[in-house]
Amino acid sequence: MTDAHEHVDDVVEQQSEAAEEAASDELASVTLQRDEYLDALQRLKAEFDNYRKRVAREQLELTTRANERLVGELLPVLDDLERALEAAAAHEEAKLEEGVALVHRALADLLARNGLTEIATDGAFDPHTQEALLSQPSSEDEGTVIQVLQKGYTLGDRVLRPARVVVSAGGAE
Repeated sequence: MTDAHEHVDDVVEQQSEAAEEAASDELASVTLQRDEYLDALQRLKAEFDNYRKRVAREQLELTTRANERLVGELLPVLDDLERALEAAAAHEEAKLEEGVALVHRALADLLARNGLTEIATDGAFDPHTQEALLSQPSSEDEGTVIQVLQKGYTLGDRVLRPARVVVSAGGAE
């Protein structure tokens, strides 16, 4: 009977080892599948984060471009008001001048609140922010801005319209 018991014990032990091996294989398979799902999930999360950042960046650029367009369209209005102020001052029409000055100040303040800045034109000519329309002899040093024909403006860090200027050619006699 001992042989029979040993045989049964061997069979039970073999079945037990086979069951453990099968469970181990199944656990390894499930672990591998879990790792693949986790990797896929992490990649999907990273792609979504990149997408969200890209959309936010594109939205900001779109808003900036829209503001540039709007402010660019308002610049001629500002120019017209400045010309009207100059004409009204010459004819001493106080009420007209006062009203136009009020509108000009309000519009200029609105544009400044939205990032519009006038380009400085005193001193040396800057080809990045100014456009030289004329060069004429003067007592100033060569390359110095001597007259501003049209103001220039920046919106944020971009030149919206360059200042149109007259530059000294130097050597006036």
